[in-house]
Parts: sequence; structure tokens; C-alpha cells
Amino acid sequence: MTDVTEPLSENTADVIVVGAGPAGSTTAYHLAKAGLDVLLLEKTAFPREKVCGDGLTPRAVKQLVAMGIDISEEAGWLRNKGLRIIGGGVRLQLDWPDLASFPDYGLVRKRDDFDEQLARQAQKAGARLYERCNVGAPVVDDRTGRITGVHAKLGEDKREVTFHAPLVVAADGNSTRLSLAMGLHRREDRPMGVAVRTYFTSPRHEDDYLESWLELWDRRGPEDRLLPGYGWIFGMGDGTSNVGLGVLNTSDSFKELDWREVLKAWCASMPEDWGYTPDNMTGPIRGAALPMAFNRQPHYTKGLLLVGDAGGLVNPFNGEGIAYAMESGQIAADVIVQAHARSTPAGRELALQRYPRVLKDTYGGYYTLGRAFVKLIGNPKVMQIATQRGLTHPLLMKFTLKLLANLTDPTGGDAMDRIINGLSKVAPKA
Repeated sequence: MTDVTEPLSENTADVIVVGAGPAGSTTAYHLAKAGLDVLLLEKTAFPREKVCGDGLTPRAVKQLVAMGIDISEEAGWLRNKGLRIIGGGVRLQLDWPDLASFPDYGLVRKRDDFDEQLARQAQKAGARLYERCNVGAPVVDDRTGRITGVHAKLGEDKREVTFHAPLVVAADGNSTRLSLAMGLHRREDRPMGVAVRTYFTSPRHEDDYLESWLELWDRRGPEDRLLPGYGWIFGMGDGTSNVGLGVLNTSDSFKELDWREVLKAWCASMPEDWGYTPDNMTGPIRGAALPMAFNRQPHYTKGLLLVGDAGGLVNPFNGEGIAYAMESGQIAADVIVQAHARSTPAGRELALQRYPRVLKDTYGGYYTLGRAFVKLIGNPKVMQIATQRGLTHPLLMKFTLKLLANLTDPTGGDAMDRIINGLSKVAPKA
């Protein structure tokens, strides 16, 4: 029910964005900058923790620059030069590529602080942010089936409020209750990953490379077992390291193993002077799902647009979600702004139908390649051979870094860029 004690205008906007993670805040920022009235509804209060590696590639950095975020070291951001890959007895350092389209550095920032910075930036642009706003059921027009708002419980007293808007953006993450309520279910034929991580006080906290371990060994049984995933170590610059692992659901061991225990065992195998011991752990081990490769579609239907994890936009090659959350938010905002300027409902709907097509044109072929890659590395033997053979060829690994991180120039790039772009263009955009 609508709360009659407040003026209706306070609960009405051009667009409602549900969720103030990277996808939602980016969407709200770009909508507000374009002059639209935006409600940004966040179920928790900032600062709040999210499970993440906290490492940002140049793709994400580009989005932060576009939002006007101060990413200087003085503002607490730690820069990194590239990726250090360890596996098959080889240790290889690869700098981020020099490209016209993306910066040549990445960043590290804790998610509790990172998400709040983006939400506050959206607020500064004019978005109306409601924290402790737990969104429940959608408001649906009985005649058209379109979403026209959301019911929510607001504040510590959980006061019932109804917000109204002709368009709603679902940025409520992997669980995306709003999408489910609108009949959009997860596609079981798309890969799903799991990330588990924790923090340790460590002398390695100022590492200027993100570190990825391509061989994830479970050494707890009678025989060592190679698992389908990778480990990471990211220095946070604040005295701690973010240490975690990413695992794919394409293997038999996905459901049978306790991945928190696997992480503990993996950390125990590290050199003692790195400090990755239970005594140095600064918080619990937490886990989260990584919805990949468009695992929920369509990305627009009946007034609802899906961005970020709600639409399954995590890169299947490397488990990166933040860059794609922010990019999809910017794309969605651009489509909404253009639709808002149309003079008829039919014209607005025609413009909105463009959103899923732009997503498929942008990522569809690349994600199809990623799904094939996921099937391959789901076999630990394939992963082991690829690691042992590939890491000894720096030129091949430079190509692999560009492919896995999706860092190419779309025009005027080098031969590697042209190969990756060509493969993405010819692959089906499913």
C-alpha cells in the first residue's frame, strides 16, 4: 500500500533503480546526469560488505573515470600494473596492454568503501538514494502486465511505501528477487561460478600486480587433486591481502567440496612469511555466486531492465563482474534517456527494445567464446596442460591476457586485437 503520509511526488520518479551496487549506482548516475528523476533504492545501509576480489581491471577504471570518481592514490586507491600469473612451475608478470580504449593500469579498493563512493557520486549527480529500503513485490499494471513501481519497507521501522515509475531497473544482484517476481528465471545452460575470500594482515599488502594462481590444488586427501578454478592474491595497500578463489560449476567436484575448507588448505600451503595463517585473518571467509554469460534473459521486458549480476553479466573467462556491471548500467541509462525523449508510448517501447540487442552486440559473441572456454577448463587435465605449455610462451600469454580480460582496441588495434575481435564477431550472440 502507498504511504499516504508522504506526498505522492516523493515516491514517484522517471526511473526506479533497485540496488545500489556498481550496476545500480552507475545506472542512476548517468540517468541523473542526463536530467532524469531517479530513485536509487538500497536494502542495506552504507558502508556494507560485499564478497569480491577487490581488484579492478582497466575496463572498470575506465568506468570510474567516466563517473568523475577521484581515483588518485591520495584518495585511497592502490594502482596495479598488470597481472602476475603462477602455474606449472612458472611465474609470469604481464603488464596491462597499452590501448587507446582503456587505461594501462588497474586499481584495488575494498567493496564496502567502493560501492559507497559510487552511490554517493550518483547522489551528487541528483539521484535520490534511499538506504535501508528493502524492495519486495513489483507493482504491475493488470491490463498491460508492465511493471509500474515497487512495494518496499523503508527504514529501521520497516514502514511500508510504494514507489512509482514507468521504468524500473533491476540491479539487485544474483538473487534478483525483482526479476524472479516478473517471471525471469536463471538459465541452467549458462555457467555459474563461486567466489570465496578472506583478508589477512600480510607484508605483501603493497603488491603492485594482481596475482592469479592458475593451478588450484586440493592437497587434503590421499592424492593431490587439481580443481577447476583459480586462486588470487590482491594486496590492498592497507596492511592486508585479499586472498580467495574462484570456482566453476562445470566440474563434478563443484557441489561435493566445502570451498571454505579448500581455501583454508590452499592458504596453509603458502610460504609462512606471507602471513596467510588463521591468526592473521581479519574477517570470516565469505562466499558469493558469480552469474555468468547472460544467465538471465531477456534483459528488457515490460518496463524492467536488468543490469549487472541481475542479468548474469559476469565475464566467464575471468569471473570479473564490476566492469560489466558498470558498463551495462551506462548502456541501460543511455537507452532509457533516448526512450524518455520519445513522444509516444510506441516510440519509447521501440527504443527500449534496443537494450538487449546492444548488450548482445557488445558481449554476446565474446561470452559465447567464454562459455566454450569454461567447458574446456572444467576438465582439470586440460587446465594443467594449458598452464604447463602456455606459461612458457610470453607472447601467447600476452594474447591470453587480452582475451581473458577483454582488453582490445575495437579499431586500429594490433594483430592480437584483430584476432580476438574477429572471433567475437563470428561467434553466435546467444
